[in-house]
Amino acid sequence: MRLVTDGGETSAGQDELFGADEWALSPEPVLMALDARYYELIWQRQKTHEFRRRFLEGRPARWFVYLNAPVSRLAAVIDLGPSIVGAPEQIAAIAERARPGNGASVLEYTEDLKRAFAIPILRVAEYPGMSAADLRAQLGQFHPPQGYIRLSQHPQMLAVCEKAATETPVRQLSVDH
Repeated sequence: MRLVTDGGETSAGQDELFGADEWALSPEPVLMALDARYYELIWQRQKTHEFRRRFLEGRPARWFVYLNAPVSRLAAVIDLGPSIVGAPEQIAAIAERARPGNGASVLEYTEDLKRAFAIPILRVAEYPGMSAADLRAQLGQFHPPQGYIRLSQHPQMLAVCEKAATETPVRQLSVDH
């Protein structure tokens, strides 16, 4: 895998990997929380997949990233490819190939499941974002998600997330799988 810093370029080979029909699907907007240490691994080019116990199947997603405390901030948008769904051992093997030593923790996280999710990270854009206090002020209340929130079912929250993503990105990255 090769990561390419986005300088206005698009990653080659994406259509061949997922097929043109996959890209015809509109990405599902989701809000998920992430620890800052894992977020930084993306920027260090060490994290190319997000691993989850449950997630969407068969379509790309647009992930609005809320960084957990102590950061407590809506900070980025990550374009995700369709999930790879498999037995925990298969998903842990993807984690191990992507970052040696990571497979064991992913297996421990998913071992009680029949199937788990490896979600390819395609592009990342970091924005000035919004603090938890700003989110509460605009939404009336805000609690960071424990899993993921399908924003199509929460139009006010989707509008706030989309508004945050209209600012000029602070930094961007494309991931070439």
